[in-house]
Amino acid sequence: MQQFGEFFLNHWDLFLALAVILGMLFWQSFGGRIRGYRDVEPLDAVQLMNREDAVLVDVREEPEMKDGFIAGSVHIPLSKFGERAGTLDGSRGKPVIVGCRSGHRSARAAGMLRKRGFEPVYNLRGGIMAWQNANLPLSKPGKPGKQKKKK
Repeated sequence: MQQFGEFFLNHWDLFLALAVILGMLFWQSFGGRIRGYRDVEPLDAVQLMNREDAVLVDVREEPEMKDGFIAGSVHIPLSKFGERAGTLDGSRGKPVIVGCRSGHRSARAAGMLRKRGFEPVYNLRGGIMAWQNANLPLSKPGKPGKQKKKK
């Protein structure tokens, strides 16, 4: 036991690194339970939308939408999420998937939805970038009502 104490004192930096790695593993495994929502991969999100009629909420800002959006998603920018989240009240009881460009901003919105009593709530891991990397389609914004006239 004395040798362990000496080893610990001589290599405290290794033990610190071990503690950080174990903490990260713990957070990865149990963080979703603590936060109240879970991360979901794009293909799993598609299954939730198809099988359980999940609602997809896109929290990207308006200029980001020109890059494309997931068909059927509800767009509520994160900057206006607090005041417009009430528009989702009709979707209570359905799974709600929140996405953004990379999955970081949507995590904040998912937490807000959990506080409002929505359940289950999922964060689209990797956001729209992961959606595209999984070769899933995006719709491009169009201008409804601006069709060419036939001659």
